[in-house]
Amino acid sequence: MTPWLRRLHRWIGVLVGLQFLVWLGSGLGMSLLDPDRIAGTPQRAAPAAPLAWPADTVSPADALRAARWPAATLDSGWLLQTPVYRLQSAEGTEVIDARDGRRITIDPVIALRVAQAAYRGQGVPAVPVHLAHSLETRSHPDPVWRVDFGDAQDTTVYVSADSGQVLEHRTATWRLFDVFWMLHIMDYAARANFNNPLVVGMGLGGLWMALTGAWLLLASVRLHEFVPHRWRSRRQLAVFAPGGTHLRTVAAAQGDSVYLALAREGVNLPSNCGGGQSCGLCEVRVRGQAGTPSAADRAHLAGSRLKVGCRLACNLQVEADMEIEVAGGASLWTEHEATVERIEAVTPFLREIHLRPDHAADALYQPGCYLQLHVPEYELPRSALWHPDEHRQDWASLALPETLHNKTAVRRSYSLAMPVAAEAGRLVLLARFSPGWQQGKRHPPGKGSSYLYSLRPGDRVRYSGPFGDFALSGVSREKIFIGAGAGMAPLRAMIEHRLSEGGQERIHYWYGARSDRDCPYMAQMQALQAAHANFSWHPVWSGQGTGRRVHDAIHEDLLQRHPDLSGCEFYLCGPPPMLAATRQLLQRLGVTEERIAYDDFKI
Repeated sequence: MTPWLRRLHRWIGVLVGLQFLVWLGSGLGMSLLDPDRIAGTPQRAAPAAPLAWPADTVSPADALRAARWPAATLDSGWLLQTPVYRLQSAEGTEVIDARDGRRITIDPVIALRVAQAAYRGQGVPAVPVHLAHSLETRSHPDPVWRVDFGDAQDTTVYVSADSGQVLEHRTATWRLFDVFWMLHIMDYAARANFNNPLVVGMGLGGLWMALTGAWLLLASVRLHEFVPHRWRSRRQLAVFAPGGTHLRTVAAAQGDSVYLALAREGVNLPSNCGGGQSCGLCEVRVRGQAGTPSAADRAHLAGSRLKVGCRLACNLQVEADMEIEVAGGASLWTEHEATVERIEAVTPFLREIHLRPDHAADALYQPGCYLQLHVPEYELPRSALWHPDEHRQDWASLALPETLHNKTAVRRSYSLAMPVAAEAGRLVLLARFSPGWQQGKRHPPGKGSSYLYSLRPGDRVRYSGPFGDFALSGVSREKIFIGAGAGMAPLRAMIEHRLSEGGQERIHYWYGARSDRDCPYMAQMQALQAAHANFSWHPVWSGQGTGRRVHDAIHEDLLQRHPDLSGCEFYLCGPPPMLAATRQLLQRLGVTEERIAYDDFKI
């Protein structure tokens, strides 16, 4: 529940936060406006001196008899210089001349005279306009005459078409205030209801944010974190290889996560998030009773793996002596060094980096595996990110900061882009530059990719590995590879390896990119297709005219017509949205989970 709650908390927080900014901005705007200018005080004529009521007026009873409708109330007053009775009924207001008892209709001439008498300034009045309703007089139910005065404040005087009374003075300053008021109370229709559903909903959203924030805080804090490490009971954590070989036993403080306990002893499990439960790389298998999987486990690990006791080490607490299995063996506590031998920009934002390890890579470096590159602390000028001249225009469009920082050493995962046997023991990585835009939001450029894109031939790098279980099945069965972006790296290595060892099964490779300019290794893939009758290469462009997404293209052109998908293996690698869409497609087509291998780079 916690990962789902975090995501919902984040998105509701964005909505409430944006509305809070609107509240703050609109409230500030209203407070900065001059109240007199809002009320139109400079454009209001001074109140006329009260006149004495004439003695020869008709009686109120006569006025009531002259009315068309039964009156509920009767008031005496003045219409300009004329004494009048105003009779209020359910049908509206009637005006009766108090001198002779005749009804007075408020026509444009009278409305214009009333507006002129109520106005002060140099504006010239326009012809009165009759309105059944106006948003600017929303607190008055009467129909109105609108009289505009062409002054600097665009003053409008509203006169009731029933009673002849001045209802409102509206100015440009008031209209600006009214926009702020609308935004503030979120009543975008009537601009009057402070308790409208949108405001209530945002209030409930804010309350929900506070409650879920408290829950997430409590869920992230454990009691043992307040107890010093040396005061806690010691437990034995035995580490085994998947085959059952005992690797080592480490002492762990009760309450520590397996990830932290191993790291204290120099055993660094793969991780891109530093144990933050967000990447899913630190998978281990508990030998014995694994306990109920957490929400983070369910979010990152397949159900089949959860059933056999696989858990995230960063979320697995050491409460008693326990035994775990980890992949990688000695690679977990062994660091390697290599020299950058060659760098090639294969597309504007994909770069191939050739490393010569101090000790030649061996058979453990299987196609599909990845390395954890150690990214040191750095502070680099933007100019350190070099690129060839033909990519200058692409890089000029990136809004990169002048200085790039990494204040804490981190590790980042990169897959091998070629079998090590084909590269004489060298390691070939394919790194995609991350400029920092994620889901429409601005973030700092990627720490790992910024470091890699600053490397030059001769530079030294450190890494751990190899890691990962994304690998060929070893079975001679029709294979369908689907990839995009930096997913080219492990898929290319697998295909090269399988073809080089003489595999005769049908092999398809569908790769998605915006255009041929963004597609790496086009010539190499075409050469493989020409050299191997059982291999077909299918690039798919999404950014040109009627472009298609790669999973749509393979469905339309291959899968929906394939005679036997149950006899195929699928290998997927690329951005998470593409992976999710492709896996859903395969599930709809009835492909079982056992026939789908994928690597999502844990992002």
